[in-house]
Amino acid sequence: MLLALAATPEDIEVLLISVTYGNVDVQNCLRNVVSMFHIIEQEIQWRNDRGLPIGFESLRRSKPLVAIGADCPLEDTTRMADYFHGTDGLGGIHDTHKHLTPPETWKGLFMQPPPETDVTSTARSKIKDDLSSPTSLFTPSFRPSHLEILRILEENPPDTVSVIAIGPLTNVALAASHSPRTLMRAKSILVMGGAVSVPGNMTPTAEFNTYADATAAARVYALTSPTPSSTMPPPPPPLSQTASRKETLAEPLPPYPSKDELGDRRLNVLLFPLDITTQHELRRDEFETKTGALIAKGSPLAEWTNAFLSSTFDKMDTLHHGHEGGSASLSLHDPLCVWYALTGEKDSSKWSIKEGEDLRVETAGQWTRGTYIVDRRDRKRLENDDGEDVPGDTGGWLSSTKGNRLGICMQTPGERVLAPLMLETIFA
Repeated sequence: MLLALAATPEDIEVLLISVTYGNVDVQNCLRNVVSMFHIIEQEIQWRNDRGLPIGFESLRRSKPLVAIGADCPLEDTTRMADYFHGTDGLGGIHDTHKHLTPPETWKGLFMQPPPETDVTSTARSKIKDDLSSPTSLFTPSFRPSHLEILRILEENPPDTVSVIAIGPLTNVALAASHSPRTLMRAKSILVMGGAVSVPGNMTPTAEFNTYADATAAARVYALTSPTPSSTMPPPPPPLSQTASRKETLAEPLPPYPSKDELGDRRLNVLLFPLDITTQHELRRDEFETKTGALIAKGSPLAEWTNAFLSSTFDKMDTLHHGHEGGSASLSLHDPLCVWYALTGEKDSSKWSIKEGEDLRVETAGQWTRGTYIVDRRDRKRLENDDGEDVPGDTGGWLSSTKGNRLGICMQTPGERVLAPLMLETIFA
């Protein structure tokens, strides 16, 4: 997110930050987003006071909305990765570096205000005075984030707005269910998720974002299919009288309209799976080289990022071989999607994208939930078939009218290009 906000307006305009659960619960994710803006504002002031290049041109040109989305998956128990990222998602920074955390009063920013009266007007003025810092760089929304996604797509011409999805796809799936034809106006849905031909990071075969809400991923990817019903996940089993859905949405989402009702347009989804993201790393020594002098000079942003990334580097040192000391490294999973949005959508000549892949998501397997399934058989594809299953091909994998049609990023401008670019862009 910092990479996008620090870019130039010519490269990107961030219209909305759609918050969902992920590595931690949605409220902690929201606090981290608010904290980021709090720190950026301090950093801008620090740079300005010293006559340094201010940076964050895209953010200063256009203030984004921040909207709260889903706090649980569509149909399964919430899974988180707080064992790795800490209970607050930033390695415990809100306890260890309380001076870098905004006042708790920020929570009121996302509460629907009561009707205007003399009393509420006076109270609101006081709150505004107390919260001037957290709100100056973003606008809080009172609407669910999936409705904000749809509103933005409705208000802009088709193929001009992309969605960068770097968490579970629950918010995108809710938008798709509410208005699939509106979501399909997006230029692209850039998804950090899945493991195609490499091991997963949550199970032996599943990556975290897809695993966290496999049903949401399956529903979103189905909108790339010539026949979306062919890859929709099966409905969940009925609940017993003693069961509850307190950790999931109240009711399963309905099927999509028929393919004729949807029209000819389909969703353009481009995947950035672990196969490509894991290869792009940020080493501890290069990060500390860039930020060390800035911390000594008092940079709030350098201190903040060092506080939570040091915790993550330490965790890598603890869990994995070959990550001792300065050689500890982090894979730049999420930044890779942003990097493509900044460069690849304008000029894809240095990127390699494999188009039209029929990749499906397992949603019901005991051991394979969230696994990407591809057809590795050496079978001839059918042409101009009627969509009926043929012997030996249950599920229509060989059909020209069934299955998903996803793009997969296979190659970038360089594995060692992203980390220096990101550090230089963020820290000016």
